[in-house]
Amino acid sequence: QGQLVESGGGAVHPGGSLTLSCTASGFTFSTYTRNWYRHPPGRERELVAGISPTGGTNYEDSVKGRFTISRHNAKNTIYLEMNSLKPEDTAVYYCNAFYDAGWSGVWDYWGQGTQVTVTS
Repeated sequence: QGQLVESGGGAVHPGGSLTLSCTASGFTFSTYTRNWYRHPPGRERELVAGISPTGGTNYEDSVKGRFTISRHNAKNTIYLEMNSLKPEDTAVYYCNAFYDAGWSGVWDYWGQGTQVTVTS
């Protein structure tokens, strides 16, 4: 059974930085589209950043230029480097791995979430 485990959350002041990590086990992480989502208090969950199996990346507009998603396939790990953090970045951040195999089915794994709090 596949599993994702996040780490690296915490509390920082505005303008600070954090790096989240997500390590997979039980499946071939590198073949999945890997994403970071966040769920801010009182708002809907949103996609923050994603990285494809070939390394292509995409970002939600509000984090472009501040957040960077990266991968280390040999470690079955992805990262989310977050700089210039703002109070509105406060949320529970979730790691996700998604694979659509068409007729064979869809695989969709989620981590347990890690809290990021940006406050003065």
